[in-house]
Amino acid sequence: MLQKFTKSTTDRYLFGVCAGIAESLGVSPLIVRTIFFVTVGFSLYVYLFLAAVLRDK
Repeated sequence: MLQKFTKSTTDRYLFGVCAGIAESLGVSPLIVRTIFFVTVGFSLYVYLFLAAVLRDK
């Protein structure tokens, strides 16, 4: 089944993208933020795209 990702409205550092993905996957937001930080070259574009496309909860 396909997960529906949304931005978090409670745990927001920039736009709430990483926390929203973490909530949907059931993992710590720190893990998702670390992955985005380590892959910053590519993930910056993905993050900005998701920030524009994902809806708030």
